Amino acid sequence: MRIQDLPRGRVVAAVALAALILAPATVRAADSVSLPDDPTAKGLAIAEATDRSNQGFGDTKASMKMILENAYGETSVRELRSMTLENPNTEEGDWTLNVFDKPRDVDGTALLTYAKILDPDDQWMYLPAVKRVKRISSVNKSGPFMGSEFAFEDFSSTEVGKYSYKWLRDEACPAPVADRTCHVTERYPEYEHSGYTRQVVWTDTTDYQPRRIQYFDRKDELLKTLTFDDYRLYLDKFWRAHDLFMENVVTGKSTRLTWQEYSFGNGLTENDFSTNALKRAR
Repeated sequence: MRIQDLPRGRVVAAVALAALILAPATVRAADSVSLPDDPTAKGLAIAEATDRSNQGFGDTKASMKMILENAYGETSVRELRSMTLENPNTEEGDWTLNVFDKPRDVDGTALLTYAKILDPDDQWMYLPAVKRVKRISSVNKSGPFMGSEFAFEDFSSTEVGKYSYKWLRDEACPAPVADRTCHVTERYPEYEHSGYTRQVVWTDTTDYQPRRIQYFDRKDELLKTLTFDDYRLYLDKFWRAHDLFMENVVTGKSTRLTWQEYSFGNGLTENDFSTNALKRAR
């Protein structure tokens, strides 16, 4: 399957937020962003400001460790590779491919995502044990990805048009940058079958990076919290968080993602993000 053969997502007024939830970019200085007073318009403007400066990254590659910890403090570690291709079509989101390398029981397992706006994301998994590609149903995107505290929908790029917004307040950012000020906003999924009723986002007003996201389940109760740390600047423009920690406040389980070896301009094409690429990604 080729990307151009897929149906296009619907256009919305504000398209395209901060790349992957796992890889947002930056605005140079807070005073470069003009924000309206209306809370709804202000929330949207903050999301758009984060998104604008990530445009033009082209493609990225990175390696990652996924550290799973249960409620008893027992841990297991997985290693994987991640690739992202920027989609020039602003009616849709970016394309991502994640491939597991270790341990042996998950070696070759791969997840391919074509992010959309309001239409359901297209997602496929390759399962090497049975040597077949499985399409992920749009109604199952809230399920856990590979036993982690990240859902399938968390591994899709977070496009602006997927949400409606509301600015709540400004306050001190969470540690370790408590000396900075964050915009605190709510965003509400506009796409169907989300596992969340809303998300509360802390965005650093210094560089417009997300520092924390709280996820509320379908009962509108706090389910989990994601924190971003160890930001590094690439190509004098693009910020990437190298430490993401997702904690389930209900079960006490957590998943930490640590990123290494980011590279840009790798010459990736849509052929590297096809369902056939899933099978040969190993």
